[in-house]
Amino acid sequence: MSHQFTGTGVAIVTPFHTDGSIDYNSLTNLVEFQITSGINYLVVMGTTGESATLNKQEKKDVVDHIIKINNKRVPLVVGIGGNNTNEIVESVKDFHAYNDIAGILSVAPYYNKPSQEGLYQHYKMIAEASPASVILYNVPGRSAVNISAETTLRLANDFKNIVAVKEASGDMEQIMTIINNKPTDFAVISGDDALTFPMICIGAEGVISVIANAFPKEFSDMVNSALNSEIEEAKTLHFKLFEIIQNLFTEGNPAGIKAILHIKKLIENNFRLPMIGVSQKHYSKLENLVRKVK
Repeated sequence: MSHQFTGTGVAIVTPFHTDGSIDYNSLTNLVEFQITSGINYLVVMGTTGESATLNKQEKKDVVDHIIKINNKRVPLVVGIGGNNTNEIVESVKDFHAYNDIAGILSVAPYYNKPSQEGLYQHYKMIAEASPASVILYNVPGRSAVNISAETTLRLANDFKNIVAVKEASGDMEQIMTIINNKPTDFAVISGDDALTFPMICIGAEGVISVIANAFPKEFSDMVNSALNSEIEEAKTLHFKLFEIIQNLFTEGNPAGIKAILHIKKLIENNFRLPMIGVSQKHYSKLENLVRKVK
């Protein structure tokens, strides 16, 4: 079935000026580039957006700016997550723009490594507090805890407004277990650009992508071909970007994607510590890979 988060979502970067302030002109241009290139929805204030280094007011300003530029053309998802459940619930209750967004993306609690029951209770509180749809975000490589298939399915069955999971575990057996047993109106979304094609082939609804920041049309075309069961076409498009994706996260995220956006003259290559840009050697490698994409 078609889902509100079917297709290509883009985890949009936050461009900065050299002095570390937010570059709103580049952000405007980047949002326009995504929408006119045919992506399906935007994800704001995720890991790729360097949300960890933005203060509360800056996060609000970025969300408001993207709402204004988007002008209801595509659905918006906002990242609201962390490892203090009560604080997240307060953030969810205080969030000011529910009339303008389609949902929230909430990452698994990081660092404190809760049990599966702790994860369930965490998301239960968020779901009960949220007037918007909730997307679970399972990324054990960053959070140090895996939301098991059983916990994901339990949440999917128990809460109508938990509508999807962004799965970035890389565990295809776990992902297949979720797809095989999920409610029909619950979506599995790829959180891994390299695995998006095979995940759609086994029943995922699409992706929340990093590479699509720089190649929105090319990656959307692949996703749409796969969703339409045009497997050979999707496979060709998948391998067109595969080598870039393989090298995208070598020196961290969003270091790789910001380097590519800089190579394509879409943003300046600036960060806030502790994030820094890729090495000159890796920048040159990405430059060569970008040049090869026709």
